[in-house]
Amino acid sequence: MKGTAFMFFILTLSFISCKTKNIPLYKSEQITIEPLTANTYRHISYLSTDDFGKVSCNGMIVVDQGEAIVMDTPTNDEDSKELIDWIENTLKAKVVGVVVTHFHADCLGGLNEFHKRSVPSYASFRTIELAKNEEKAIPQVGFETSLAIEVGYKKVHNEFFGEGHTQDNIICYFPSEEVIFGGCLIKTLDASKGYLGDANVDEWSNTVEAIKSKYRNVKVIVPGHGDPGNTDLLDYTIALFRS
Repeated sequence: MKGTAFMFFILTLSFISCKTKNIPLYKSEQITIEPLTANTYRHISYLSTDDFGKVSCNGMIVVDQGEAIVMDTPTNDEDSKELIDWIENTLKAKVVGVVVTHFHADCLGGLNEFHKRSVPSYASFRTIELAKNEEKAIPQVGFETSLAIEVGYKKVHNEFFGEGHTQDNIICYFPSEEVIFGGCLIKTLDASKGYLGDANVDEWSNTVEAIKSKYRNVKVIVPGHGDPGNTDLLDYTIALFRS
């Protein structure tokens, strides 16, 4: 009990300092983990691309009562192993699920490691079909429009609002702390439009408008790439694809 209390104290101090100094809880050559709120964390891994070079890619972790859910995997299985080990050893939490927000490699590139550890994976039926067509790792449990997944005594709500970055992109919402993981559907401030090879640019702003309309009280929003923020990220993304 004392060890658990001490770890909570250390993580709380780190959380407070990170809010002002952006100091990571964990950093290696492959991944970085930073706190967002009391029970959520951002994980960052890296993807080498032809068009944009080495790109940092965000995911999220939600923890409650010794259980954790991961939103989007790191970009490869080795980095997923490192992430899961950190969650188990540092947060003392069992990973009970992983959510894939769309079919690109920065979302499911490390999915096989989760399956190897018998962690169930969730995605929309659209994502599952697209992953099959691309001969990528395939999420196991599908849903049409929305799915709530329990983590401890709380829930993460996963929902499809419309097309944008891809035809299958979903967002993940943790109502207990008003946090949204927007994935690549949401842009960080001052970002470019990025990769548009699978995008629906005509619907992108409308999709984000629907998210903004439903989640008016959201406090923290995590984009697929770049720094988290607040609802300014929704406004910025809407404006970017209106232009």
